[in-house]
Amino acid sequence: MTSSIFVGGGNEAYGTPQNLLLGYGNRHGLIAGATGTGKTVTLQILAEGFSAAGVPVFLSDVKGDLSGIGLAGSEGHKLHDAFMARAATIGLNLDYSAFPVTFWDLFGKQGHPVRTTVAEMGPLLISRLLELSDAQEGVINVAFRLADDEGLPMYDLKDLRAMLTFIAENAREISTTYGLVSTRSIGAIQRRLLVLENQGGDHLFGEPALELADMMQLDAGGRGRINILAADQLMGSPRLYSTFLLWLLSELFEELPEVGNPDKPKLVFFFDEAHLLFDGAPKALVDKVEQVVRLIRSKGVGVFFVTQKPGDVPDDVLAQLGNRVQHALRVFTPRDQRDLKLAAQTYRTNPRFSTEEAIKQVGTGEAVTSFLEDKGIPGVVERTLIRPPSSQLGPIDAATRAALMAASPVAGKYEARFDRDSAHERLLARAEAAAKEVAEAEAAEARAETQAREFNSARRYDGGRVTSRKARTSDSVGTAFAKSFARQLGTKSGQALVRGILGSFFKSR
Repeated sequence: MTSSIFVGGGNEAYGTPQNLLLGYGNRHGLIAGATGTGKTVTLQILAEGFSAAGVPVFLSDVKGDLSGIGLAGSEGHKLHDAFMARAATIGLNLDYSAFPVTFWDLFGKQGHPVRTTVAEMGPLLISRLLELSDAQEGVINVAFRLADDEGLPMYDLKDLRAMLTFIAENAREISTTYGLVSTRSIGAIQRRLLVLENQGGDHLFGEPALELADMMQLDAGGRGRINILAADQLMGSPRLYSTFLLWLLSELFEELPEVGNPDKPKLVFFFDEAHLLFDGAPKALVDKVEQVVRLIRSKGVGVFFVTQKPGDVPDDVLAQLGNRVQHALRVFTPRDQRDLKLAAQTYRTNPRFSTEEAIKQVGTGEAVTSFLEDKGIPGVVERTLIRPPSSQLGPIDAATRAALMAASPVAGKYEARFDRDSAHERLLARAEAAAKEVAEAEAAEARAETQAREFNSARRYDGGRVTSRKARTSDSVGTAFAKSFARQLGTKSGQALVRGILGSFFKSR
């Protein structure tokens, strides 16, 4: 069993093998260089080497030309003769071969859909994804805490949107328990969610969510599967791209068990266009990246950052990258001069040449390399001619991609999306129940008012005669006089009045 990956030939005649030791593959690495200097080929041959050693790989295909790893190279390729000449120079017996690949695509077009849930992404990365202010990030933290306390799982963006609406409608009560929440901040977050959905970010969230074990498989021959994320369309939303990769890296850190110092990595993770991860990132996020990179090696995961300049990576992270392949840097401005000096100073010097001059002079397919040696000591910097790939250089056609996807071990597992009972459905059920209760209360109140009106105007039965309340309370003038006259008969003055009236009556007769 091999214990190293042959990267290329070093020294003056390129005849000294330059190897990356598998035992230090989880000590991370850096692939840097200007556009067109050969970074993609270096990434490809390292992925092939890890796969052949039984190590699964994850990488993102930013330009769309890494899909060729799934097919063997051929003698008909335009660079075949150049590859053979280079192989002879560095002492390599080049055999063309294909490697086991699994294609993934956030949008589900060029690979199997890859998803996570809002809850798994967490408030820090959600805030980073939405480019929120501190106050708005506070609202997101309240939403996550409230969802946990109320038993409202958040799987997709509509769940998060429902939680924010619920908080806005109950802001006064929620503020007393979880801290002040502003409806203005909630409105701003809702607008950022709309932007994310317009960029296709809603494809990232939902179920079935990705199971990490599906990215850590071997083929029948014991070779590690190379997981290729189609990122050419995803790069149109750089914040979505970098946040997804950081989430994936964080999930590996949180879920994988400690393994110490294995003979070879459990997984190697290539982070292409790494500068996107750090552009405008808040300190809390940079600190999280540094922590993950520092500690994830004990989980058996190696991380290789691929970028144009070493200065794109913060110093605290750069210090963790032990295996380095530096392609040419183009020097046009004073800032380029500073970047060149910085890059040269990070290598263990070689007395045969100036590292700074070598970084400027190496051509396409060459690099200045330094790999960790026994006991983790950085190797002396060396000018290296990078080996040609065994797989196809360049993209494959759509029909071949479809055939490889159909033969994938995860074919059909993630294609059908489903929507479980979650925050959106449960809050909707609560709202419907509350609306029904209000409607029933209003109906009961209306019935009570109707009964009261009927009572006030109802007809009554009295001694065989039906009279209305109005009739009893509104007597005629004659009836009123008769009642008054009858009452007067019961008094002495009334009786005297009656006698007087009768006496006058008889005298007149």
